[in-house]
Amino acid sequence: MAQQPNKLKGRKILLGISGGIAAYKAADLASKLTGAGAAVRTIMTENACKLIAPITLEAVTGQPVYTSMWQGPQDFKIGHVQIADWADLVVAAPATANLIAKVAGGICDDLLTTTLCVCWDKPVLLAPAMNSQMWANPVVQRNLTVLQEQLKFKTVGPETGRLACGTEGIGRMAEVPQIIDAILESFK
Repeated sequence: MAQQPNKLKGRKILLGISGGIAAYKAADLASKLTGAGAAVRTIMTENACKLIAPITLEAVTGQPVYTSMWQGPQDFKIGHVQIADWADLVVAAPATANLIAKVAGGICDDLLTTTLCVCWDKPVLLAPAMNSQMWANPVVQRNLTVLQEQLKFKTVGPETGRLACGTEGIGRMAEVPQIIDAILESFK
């Protein structure tokens, strides 16, 4: 990670966590961003919550974690729009094939996909993570191209290495220092 103190101080980063096994890295990412002075709010999909507990993200960020479009009456102020408006940058880590496909297709069936649909005009960074066969799928690549070319979403990774399925190949989510470097690059 680049040694650039204060570059993240005061930045508002919305972290979206989808349901890939790499979700465990998101807690470290959130912790390091918060430690660098960024305000980090988190949206987790239902499947992400099966892999890592929202309380973990609340503890490392000091902020509530959003897991549903229908979370508490005090939050109903068209939440996905307000959360998107609040953020200087949105980071989806991990960005699964499912998440990429939904956003590329305009499918808004949970809080994260709905929020990303609202964010088409602001900086979004995706950290893809999936099995190498999924990553190589032409449909996944087409969906990623749609997000990169039409919505100007940026990506970091994936990396080559040992995957959750036990095989070696491309598909590992980028490591936290690489993601932070990409975030810093987004703010230039």
